Amino acid sequence: MSDKVKRLYIMKNSIRKITISLFFGAILFTTMMSCGGGQKVREPLEADKPLNLDAETYKNLKTDTAVIKTVNQVLKLTGKITFDQDGVVKVFPLVGGHIEDVKVELGDYVKKGQVLAVIRSGDLADLEQQAIAAKSGLSVAQKNLQVSEDMTKSGLSSQKELLTAKEGVETAKAEVNRVAERKSILGGTGMLYIVKAPTNGFIVEKTAATGMELRGDDPENLFTISNLDHVWVMANVYESDIANVHLGQEAKITTISFPDKIYTGKVDKIFNTLDPLNKTEKVRIQLTNKDFQLKPEMFTNILVEYGGTEQKLAIPSKAVVFDNNQNYVVVKENGKLAIKPIAVYKIVGDKTFLSSGLDVNTPVIVENQLTLFQALNQ
Repeated sequence: MSDKVKRLYIMKNSIRKITISLFFGAILFTTMMSCGGGQKVREPLEADKPLNLDAETYKNLKTDTAVIKTVNQVLKLTGKITFDQDGVVKVFPLVGGHIEDVKVELGDYVKKGQVLAVIRSGDLADLEQQAIAAKSGLSVAQKNLQVSEDMTKSGLSSQKELLTAKEGVETAKAEVNRVAERKSILGGTGMLYIVKAPTNGFIVEKTAATGMELRGDDPENLFTISNLDHVWVMANVYESDIANVHLGQEAKITTISFPDKIYTGKVDKIFNTLDPLNKTEKVRIQLTNKDFQLKPEMFTNILVEYGGTEQKLAIPSKAVVFDNNQNYVVVKENGKLAIKPIAVYKIVGDKTFLSSGLDVNTPVIVENQLTLFQALNQ
């Protein structure tokens, strides 16, 4: 190969290598740009970056104050909603007979005096006959007394016979009153016995059905009525935790149905016996239930706080904002708002205890704090 040809061959290879290098260099540059070279790198958060608001908005911001509190321990229990037994009424049939009509269904709300069922009863028919017989007996006794009084005045009868006649009238009157009182208790007319609600509340149990036959001595109730304005939470406490539960302790209850709603009550009774099956002690907590959201047999989670010894700065848990692996609060001081990074020591219920980050009595925002945090962090 001539020298000229060799030089041309070497030049061609050199140009080819340069072209390949430029090609891969362009690819590398494009890749770097797409992976972040064109993005704005986030700068570290400024701890005291202020946000100016108008005076009225600033004044109406909802705040709470950081205060020193004892770091309590938390006992987690499980339990269920039950009826307030003080507000439960069972309705029994006072007569035997045949249920002709049932006026209510399970879950219905009833008022005192409302008709629940109608029973056709032979017992009422018998009672009606007793009332007629009692009135007749009284009429006869009164006539006997009148005759005895006339005969005594005429000297044809003794005082003893007159006294016996008077006693007969009193006995007849007592029988009339007894039958009338019995009819008043049972109610109804003729052979129809009317079952009425003795109190306001919900029908929480119902065994009555149209066509059912009843005995006068039947021990089974037809209805159970409960006023659900108040309910009980029955919590299970294991042996290892019994010493940490006391009367009057505050308890916070949540349910599966309403996980974001916290119900607050107090331990008002401790049943000092253990369940032989699961070795737990029952603890009762009373709750108001004005909206009837809580229903018997609902599963519950219960948090009970008990005494600790450590003292730490505490703020409401809802004031804390978590961002980029760091906890923050928005504070209100000196007429401005600012973000403060905090170090969380422990969360107990709705309180967060801090290791550092705030001073005592610092006002922290507890409403719309996330929106304010984002505005400060722009």
